[in-house]
Amino acid sequence: MTEHLDKLPFDEYCQTVFNKDTLAEKPECLKGYRGLSCTQYILGPAAAAYLGELGAEVIKIEVPRLGEPMRHCSPYNESWFYPVSRWNPGRGTSPAFQGANHNEYFVTLDYRKPEAKEIFYGLVQKSDFMVWNYRPGTFDRWKIGYGNCKEVNPRIVLAWCGGFGGFGPGRNWASYDILGQAKGGVFSFTGHRAGAAAGFPSKHTTWIMDYSIGMLVSTAMLAGLYWRDTVSNLGNYFECSQVQGSTRYTEYGLPLWGRNGIVRMRWGNWDTEICVNGICKCGLSTYPHSDHPAEKEEGYICVQAYTDEDYAKLMNLVGRPDLAKKYATHDDRVEARAQEEIYPAIEEFLKDKTKEEAARIFTGAGIVSQPLLTIREAANCDHFLERGSLGWYDDPYYGDVFTQKTMYKMSECPPRLKHVHRPVGSDNEEIYQRVCGFSADQIREFEAKEII
Repeated sequence: MTEHLDKLPFDEYCQTVFNKDTLAEKPECLKGYRGLSCTQYILGPAAAAYLGELGAEVIKIEVPRLGEPMRHCSPYNESWFYPVSRWNPGRGTSPAFQGANHNEYFVTLDYRKPEAKEIFYGLVQKSDFMVWNYRPGTFDRWKIGYGNCKEVNPRIVLAWCGGFGGFGPGRNWASYDILGQAKGGVFSFTGHRAGAAAGFPSKHTTWIMDYSIGMLVSTAMLAGLYWRDTVSNLGNYFECSQVQGSTRYTEYGLPLWGRNGIVRMRWGNWDTEICVNGICKCGLSTYPHSDHPAEKEEGYICVQAYTDEDYAKLMNLVGRPDLAKKYATHDDRVEARAQEEIYPAIEEFLKDKTKEEAARIFTGAGIVSQPLLTIREAANCDHFLERGSLGWYDDPYYGDVFTQKTMYKMSECPPRLKHVHRPVGSDNEEIYQRVCGFSADQIREFEAKEII
């Protein structure tokens, strides 16, 4: 079999070893590891869910009855997954909860109640790792922080991830994704270019900082587990500050200021390092008769032609050979004054075209371009569907759900999607019986008292 694969062209080799239809037939690389997700909103849940996609048994602990707040943050109250729990059949879970809670088991526990602490310690004793993102010091006040958990299980690897970190002047400040980006300096150079008539910063619509910092937390967790299992035989405690993490995305802004005292500014949809490499507005809508504002507006396209040869080709294509000569070298055209002349010339060429027409013209001329896709267009993109990174999933609880799947591929022990999420407390009986050894009667009693 190996000899046969080695003879395949690279694309066929990748398609074979990463076959999305054979994921369930292969082992999981973190199978046998158990983790607790004591988390809410996005940052902490995402970190735990990434490990769940790799095969770890992740147990999410939520507030009894209603679960964590993110279940109730549906966009404009338009869509819900019913029920939120068997105690609240008339309420649902928001689609916003889905992306950060794949593959987990869902139990409930009120940490503050004395009886709950013993139940919690029973879970800790039989777990390998834990992620939590309540405000700093909260679990210590409840006597279930790392010091307490370490006494119960010296091998536990515990990650606290939150806004400003567990120490420092801002340790008690609350933070969400948008606040993290603001504090870390990211907003200072995103948005319309400074000095423009409508120049202002712009947030990313999704919680991109939470999802990306969550990935850093899961990477650190893997390092902690490796250290425990191969070096120390002991657990580890680490923290990850969302705000500090956002500074990792300031790119060259910090060293530029440190070396030259230059403060990086907003430059809109154009690139400060290479030109041409930016987003240009087309003049026509792809869906002029649509009632949806995002579809009815004019399209946009990303254009890239930063080599001298490609730039000259692009300028001749848009009917501006004079600009090809005026800014013949990259050092000339990367300057602000040059870009303020080049991009309007491209948009003048695009004013009577849709983004698809523009893409065909650019592709035909050998210019790299990419129309900006709406969610519907991305959802129907053949490339994503064939690779299995997006698509329909027959969830055992909610039926057909269109969702993101795992983004990366592994040939021998691939990550996979098992379910998008579950109702609050749906796994109380299985987990508390299998992991903690409680009887069904005990579990019903705990539920009646709202301990779980």
